[in-house]
Formats: sequence, C-alpha cells, structure tokens
Amino acid sequence: MTITIFHNPACGTSRNTLAMIRNSGVEPTVVEYLKTPPTKARLQELLAAMGTGPRELLREKGTPYAELDLANEKWTDDELLDFMLAHPILINRPVVETPLGTRLCRPSELVLDILPQAQQAAFTKEDGEAVVDDKGQRV
Repeated sequence: MTITIFHNPACGTSRNTLAMIRNSGVEPTVVEYLKTPPTKARLQELLAAMGTGPRELLREKGTPYAELDLANEKWTDDELLDFMLAHPILINRPVVETPLGTRLCRPSELVLDILPQAQQAAFTKEDGEAVVDDKGQRV
C-alpha cells in the first residue's frame, strides 16, 4: 500500500498529518515539496484526484500570493499552476494521496477519512488537542 504526503516539515498541520499516517502503521512516501516540487503534470493529477482546481490549493499566508495578485480572477488555471511551480510555497499543504483518495488535509484529522488502516494508538496533536483515543477511535 502506498501513501504519499506532500509535506512541509516547518508546518504543524503537516507534521500532525504525517504523525497520524504513521500512527496507522504505515510509513508513507514523504515528498518535501519545497525541496522537490511536483511537476505540472503531477500537480494536475493531484488536483484531478481531489476534484478541485488550482485556486483551491493556493496558499495565501506566508507566500507571495498578495504581491503576485493571485486573487485576481484574470489568472487561468494553467497560469496559477505556473505560479505554483515557480513558487512552491504557494501550494497548500499537506496533500495526502492514498488508495482511498487524495485530499488537502487541513485540518490534519481529515487524513483519517482516507487512511486504509485504523489508528494503532491514541493520538494528540502538537497543540494538545486529542484526535484519537486509546482504542484508535476518533475523539
């Protein structure tokens, strides 16, 4: 079983998502997309699998979103993808791909809906929020 996470280790949501994948007993393929950005074709595959367009995957906070005027509707999907490739920080994270689906996991517990295996143990986010109890059930 292959699970892939497009991960930013500096992001708490991404770290929590990765930890929940591992808590299901699976070691995923971790793509640090800021170091190794996906190709345009790969981004298009991910968006198609999520059933969404590039605008829904754009990250605003801590990015050049405003200075590039990306809220402007004049940009086509193809142009938005080009901006994401030129500035990978514009790609919102974490995106997780599993045999059960592909999803932007914000908040991180959304990953639980697409994990093929149940949680193996209790899980608490970095901020102290309990997500899974000691029976592996969502809190």
